[in-house]
Amino acid sequence: MKKLILMNPGPVNVTDKVRDAQLKGDLCHREPEFSDLMGSIRKKLLQAFEIEQEYSAILITGSGTAAMEMAISSCLSPNRSILIIQNGVYGERISKMADVYKMDKHLLSYNWGETLKIAEIEQILKQNASIEVIAMVHHETTTGLLNPLPKVALLAKQYDKRLVVDCISSLGGDTINFKQYPIDFVVGTANKCIHGLPGVSFVLHRKMDFPRIKDIPSRSVYLDLIEHLKAQEIGDSLFTPAVQAHYALDTALDELLEETVCGRIKRYRKVAGNLREGFKEIGLEFLIPEDQQSNCLTALKISNGISYDWLHDKLKENGFIIYAGQGLFNRKIFRIANMGNIQDEEFALCLKILKECFAKA
Repeated sequence: MKKLILMNPGPVNVTDKVRDAQLKGDLCHREPEFSDLMGSIRKKLLQAFEIEQEYSAILITGSGTAAMEMAISSCLSPNRSILIIQNGVYGERISKMADVYKMDKHLLSYNWGETLKIAEIEQILKQNASIEVIAMVHHETTTGLLNPLPKVALLAKQYDKRLVVDCISSLGGDTINFKQYPIDFVVGTANKCIHGLPGVSFVLHRKMDFPRIKDIPSRSVYLDLIEHLKAQEIGDSLFTPAVQAHYALDTALDELLEETVCGRIKRYRKVAGNLREGFKEIGLEFLIPEDQQSNCLTALKISNGISYDWLHDKLKENGFIIYAGQGLFNRKIFRIANMGNIQDEEFALCLKILKECFAKA
């Protein structure tokens, strides 16, 4: 099969070493070897982000959405409410999760791509003492917008609220200062900026919050965070995990530790900057202001006379996969991510082909 350069926001291209890690052989998840593998992953996740003392890592077999739902289902005490801040598809998904679990919620909605208004968030917190948890998305890949996590984290600290953050598309690619801006539930996945393969996701949970959540009645069988944590702390697994995907994640974390999180973020920032200069030279228009964009993805408006399907197919013919707009932005924008194991010459070739496509149009 011809190699495809995945410029969609996950799953991403991985190194041969990560891909080959899946070939280590078949393994029963009840054997001590898998217990060691799971322990290695949990330890390396905390080491990579330098949070070994403050956090626990809880693994779940499933996509990032599984880990997000595990955090949401396990975060809220009975008779308390959750404030959900949404300005894209993934914020709206958090709201749907809260509805499924029949949570008492307060909703602060913005247009897709619109930045959050901190004063409005604070006003809701002042008016509703029942709010125990704030939930939001860091990098909203609907638009490539990076939401102001530090400001929301400071509000959560000021008003003594627990904070749940979808960092699925930002963890390892955009800066998160865990010590200065604590987050109680950090949701991530293997197959985006961590450069692993689909099948494993995780929640990084702040240990000081454990006494609060340990007695919350379970709302789910498969997604009970506390039960997964208890099992994993003694080297056990509640259900059958995706063993081979765990092998790949363990190897991807070795690569992340070697590069360092700071090094990867710096590289992503540089690549995104180079791509955006190239987009401007082509004459493409950004969906949102450049200073609000994540390091990981750029949303671009589709010029009149060009269809997304035509553009997608032309790029795919040349080995590149781009991503369509969702919902309101369907066929109005396209998105190019710079996550994963992609080389500088491959980014340059993508820009060259894009330029030819728009020149023809």
